[in-house]
Amino acid sequence: MITMKRYLYDGTADGLFSAISWILAEESEPEKVMLVEREQTLFEEGLFINTDTLQAEALFSRLRSRAPDAAYTIYMFMLATHSGMESSLLHYFALAFTHGDKVNGYLTHQSVRDIVSIAKKVGRELHRMKGLLRFEKLQDGAYLAKMEPDNNIIQPLANHFRTRLAAQHWFLYDVKRRVAARWSNGVLQFGTIEQVTTPALSEDEKKVQALWQTFFKTIAIADRKNPRLQKSNMPMKYWKYLTEKQGE
Repeated sequence: MITMKRYLYDGTADGLFSAISWILAEESEPEKVMLVEREQTLFEEGLFINTDTLQAEALFSRLRSRAPDAAYTIYMFMLATHSGMESSLLHYFALAFTHGDKVNGYLTHQSVRDIVSIAKKVGRELHRMKGLLRFEKLQDGAYLAKMEPDNNIIQPLANHFRTRLAAQHWFLYDVKRRVAARWSNGVLQFGTIEQVTTPALSEDEKKVQALWQTFFKTIAIADRKNPRLQKSNMPMKYWKYLTEKQGE
């Protein structure tokens, strides 16, 4: 039976990358290492690794130079809602530094399969939200889009729309996480919102929404209606903020 060394980190992203960087530098066989979040219990077993922000940034920079596709996979993975996968991420890092971008093809390796699978799920949701997000024009002329994604994808979404809607003043609001992105005058900002009062829509927006709902119902062909296919392409969990699905 293989006894795995156990290391602890503080639960932050910087702490996680710091720990991985330290382990890769100090351990010759990272596959035999376990990395977990510290629980602050009295008799917790393992060596705690202090957080070093510069070390964390340097680790990701090195990986981006060595294996940009693997670095992007890790970026997407870190946007996911997950827990208890620190050891898998450590092992993925080790393999990526050894094999470069070929690592994503080693799906027979459990850690690689776990990381790649989750990263792909995040990527699919990000792609889907680019098409399903609905911006509403407010009375002050700004645009607001609300969402409740499974994963914390507001940053890559905002970066997508900063080029698509560069001339507009807009907000993205993740209702579930209470975080928002604001684009105004060429500046993109992120922040947390504790309390939200839904702003009033402009009169033009109300008319556009009414016309869109009428158009959506008019073009529907009853004989070709396929609810299962529709829910596959546009899952019901996203319908809450879709203009065309209101009232269904």
